[in-house]
Amino acid sequence: MICKPLRTLSPKLAYLAAIAACGLIAFAAMPLRHTLDLANIAMLFLFVVFMVAVKLGRGPAVVAALLSVLLFDYVFVPPHLALIPVDPQHVVILAVMLAVALVTARLTAGLQEQAELACSRERQAQRLYQLARDLAGAVSRWEVQGALDAFLGNTGYRAVLHFMDEGGGVPDPVPGEALGHVVQEAIRRGEPVEGEFFGPALCLPLRAPGRTSGVMVVTVSGEGADPRREKNLFAVVASLIAIAIERLHYVEVAQETQVQAESERLRSSLLSALSHDLRTPLTALVGLADSLALAMAKDNPDDPTSETAAAICLQAREMNNLLANLLDMARLQAGKVALRKEWQLFDDVIGSSVRLLKMSQSTHPVRVRLETELPLVEFDAVLMERVIWNLAENAFKYSPEGTPIEIGAYTDKQWACLTVCDRGPGFPPCKAEEVFEMFVRGTPESSKSGVGLGLAICRAIVNAHGGTIHAENRPEGGACVIVRLPLGTPPALEEEEDIAAGGRP
Repeated sequence: MICKPLRTLSPKLAYLAAIAACGLIAFAAMPLRHTLDLANIAMLFLFVVFMVAVKLGRGPAVVAALLSVLLFDYVFVPPHLALIPVDPQHVVILAVMLAVALVTARLTAGLQEQAELACSRERQAQRLYQLARDLAGAVSRWEVQGALDAFLGNTGYRAVLHFMDEGGGVPDPVPGEALGHVVQEAIRRGEPVEGEFFGPALCLPLRAPGRTSGVMVVTVSGEGADPRREKNLFAVVASLIAIAIERLHYVEVAQETQVQAESERLRSSLLSALSHDLRTPLTALVGLADSLALAMAKDNPDDPTSETAAAICLQAREMNNLLANLLDMARLQAGKVALRKEWQLFDDVIGSSVRLLKMSQSTHPVRVRLETELPLVEFDAVLMERVIWNLAENAFKYSPEGTPIEIGAYTDKQWACLTVCDRGPGFPPCKAEEVFEMFVRGTPESSKSGVGLGLAICRAIVNAHGGTIHAENRPEGGACVIVRLPLGTPPALEEEEDIAAGGRP
C-alpha cells in the first residue's frame, strides 16, 4: 500500500472547488435537461458529491450536497429557474437526492479519513521501524542522539537526550531554570511532564526495565508544532531509546566483566607459575642467609659485615613471606585449599599468633582483649592464624614504633568477631574496602615493603569460612580490621558435663 497525501488544498480553496464543481456540472448538464431524465441528471450531481468527498473531505462534500440539490431544483426541476417544485414527485426526488447526497458525503469522507489515518499510521510505523533499526546498530550515546535527530527530521520538533550519572543526577546542563525543574519532576514522577521553553515542551523519562537512564526533552523548531499533541508517539520513541541505552550499558558491563575475568585468569596463572618456580631457590636462599648471619655473629660479632649479613637474612625472610603470600593467593583462587574446620576457641589461635608476633616484632607491644565466656567457633586454626598474622603484620608496618597493637574478640548477635587495631594513620577514606583487592595498597608509593596481598588473602580465607571482613578508621586515630565468623551451633559437651557431675565418662 502506497500512501500519498490526498488533500493538498487549503480549506478555503477546497470549499471554492466544491462550489465550482457543482456549478460546472450544472452548466454541462443544462443542454441535456430536455433529453435526459431527472433521475439521471440527479446521478450526475451525486457523482460530483462523491468525488468532492473523496478528494476534498467532509465539509466541502456537505456543501456540494446542499448546492447540488439547490441547482438541480432551480435549473432542472419544473418550473425552471424557480426553487418551489409543483409536482409532488419532484419533491420526493429532491428529498431523496438530498438524503442520499448527505449520506454519501458522510460515508465517503469518513472512509477517506480512515484511509488517510491508516496511511499516516503506516508512515509513522515505518519511521519508528527505521528508528529502531538505527538504535539497534548504535554503539554509543552519540549515535543514539544522531538516530533521534534523523527520526525527527523536518517534523518541526527537536529532542535532546540528558543522561543521568551514577548518583542519579543529570550532569548535562539543561537550559533554563524552568525546564530544569521540569526535568527533575519527570525523573521523580517517572512519567511525561509538560513545560515551556520558547514554546511548548515535553520531558519524558528514559525508563527501561532495569533503571531510568535519563530524560528526553522535546521542544518545537517550527510553527504549528506542539509535542503535547504527540505525547503517545514520543512515549514510544523514549521507550525505544531507553532500551537502546540499557543495551549499551549492559554491553559495557559485559565487556568490563570479560576483561576482568581474563585479567584475573592471567594473574592467577602468573602467580602460580612464579610461586612454584621461586619457592625452592628462595627457601635455599633463606637458609643460607640464616647460616651466614649466625656464623658471622658467632665468629666476629663486632665486624660490620655481620650487620650486613643480618640485613640480608632479614630481607630474604621478607621476600620469603611475600612469596608465601603469592602462593597462598594462587591456591585460594584456584580453590585447592581444603578447610579443616573444627570447633575451638578464639583464645587458642590468638595465643599462638601472639607468641609468633612477639618473636618477630619487638618494637610494638601486643595487647589482647577477650570477651569473657567466648563460645566455640568452627574454623580452620592454621588459616585463621594466617589471617591474624597478616593483619598484625600490616598494623606493624604502618604504626609508629612503640605504639601498641590491639587484638580483641567478642560476640555480636550471630557473629563471632575478631579485631586487630593499631595507632597508625588509618586507611584512606575512599579505599576502606578497596584495600582488600589484590595488589592494592593504601599508599601506592609507600616505602613499606609488600605488594598488597596480605589483606586480599585475609578476605579470601574469611569468605571461605562464610564470614565477612571490613576495615574502618578509629575516631581517636588508627585503624581497625574486623573479622566476623558465623557462630553456628556448637556440639553439646555431654561427656564433660557427666565427669564434672561425678558420673562415668
